[in-house]
Amino acid sequence: MDNDGPGPGETLAEYATRTLRDRIVLVDLAPGAPLDDEAFGRELGVGRTPVREAIKRLEVERLVTVFPRRGTFVATVDLTELAEISQIRAELEPLAASRAALHATAVQRDQMRALVSELAHLDTTAPARELLRHDLTVHRSIHAASASTHLAEALTRYGNLSTRMWVVLGDRLDVGAHIDEHVELLTSVIERDAGRAAAIAREHVQSFEAMVRAAV
Repeated sequence: MDNDGPGPGETLAEYATRTLRDRIVLVDLAPGAPLDDEAFGRELGVGRTPVREAIKRLEVERLVTVFPRRGTFVATVDLTELAEISQIRAELEPLAASRAALHATAVQRDQMRALVSELAHLDTTAPARELLRHDLTVHRSIHAASASTHLAEALTRYGNLSTRMWVVLGDRLDVGAHIDEHVELLTSVIERDAGRAAAIAREHVQSFEAMVRAAV
């Protein structure tokens, strides 16, 4: 999920965006920290143009803040946005899950079966940050299987903002229990049970909001 080189068919700008996005979402880059775009480009082996395109995209996703004459910074995490983000996700995540149950390809369902197997052997007492890598993978797989680019892009944006809240709060949240819910969610999608998938997705988002509120 990090500096692994461009994926098949991935442009350098998309590679830079993906890598920088994941570092910000998992708080490898601290909220409010300055971004050295030249150093980042050298590390990835890409020029200035792909990095600048990545920064523009991530600014739209509210993961980066650009101040004229001051520079580029990692966006801060605003916990006061929890209710609004959760409300949006509570509407869109069930839609994505139900669509994935109906539209996922055979290859995507096989990938989800592999994820279920991984989750079954996952140490849920591991650090929150490591568990959240699996959380991102599960949600992104469902979003991709929804057969809606617009829906997937919207959920990626709001899901990333939610994940940053998780990481910042760290061990104050029971991430392990949250991860366990993914098995039932993935299974319902694999079995083409759109109604059940939607219901589980909604409960999943609502439980996230409740845990964050309890922690703060």
